[in-house]
Amino acid sequence: MTPDPQALPKSVKLLWDLDEAGSRGPKRAMSLEQILDTATAIADAEGFAALSMARVAKELGFTTMSLYRYVDSKDTLVVLLHDRIFALTPELPAGWRAGLEAWAWAEFHAIRAHNWWLDIPMTTPPLGPNNMAWLEAGMNTLAEVPIPEALKLQLLVNLSIYVIGRTRFLRDAIGHTQDQDYTGILTTVLDPHRFPAVTSALTNRAFDSDDMHWEEADFGFALDRLLDGYQVFIDTNTGA
Repeated sequence: MTPDPQALPKSVKLLWDLDEAGSRGPKRAMSLEQILDTATAIADAEGFAALSMARVAKELGFTTMSLYRYVDSKDTLVVLLHDRIFALTPELPAGWRAGLEAWAWAEFHAIRAHNWWLDIPMTTPPLGPNNMAWLEAGMNTLAEVPIPEALKLQLLVNLSIYVIGRTRFLRDAIGHTQDQDYTGILTTVLDPHRFPAVTSALTNRAFDSDDMHWEEADFGFALDRLLDGYQVFIDTNTGA
């Protein structure tokens, strides 16, 4: 039985161009693309908390009610924005490991460019065309790996969860401590007899980041270790 497109949620119909936003009423004076551009600009400048239908309408110079002709609720708007930041599907090199590494870095940079995306509640799996294009690219990278499709999907989902978790950590933890002298504080308060291992790390400049882009180096190091594990898993399950 073929599903009825009209039974789909409004957000899904808009994502997949199955609903003509703003088609009812007077001649359209704005577009869904303008609405999403404006909403993205607000969130980029002021964060996800600043986003509302009223605020988007005000920025566009329209009433809030006129906005509802295009997007029926803020929830729908948020679903559209959740998919929007992944509009540029990454081009991936050959080989599953190089491909997944590039895929993860592309997701990392896409989210870091719009950190407010991390504040969007993830109540359902992504359903939009951009997310599906990224999933397709990742699955294609694993196409020649002789493991079940379910395992390929699990590897990709696990990789994406890693990226989201690391970007959230970088935004929330590191982003709020950049103005503090972390090493200086610890050197002052730590008792080397009680914390000899940490004191040794401080003495050997383990926390210094003057000579590197710490955020990307940290992300890349952990990504490499994750993919090392993938290598062992794939070799074990393919007899390589």
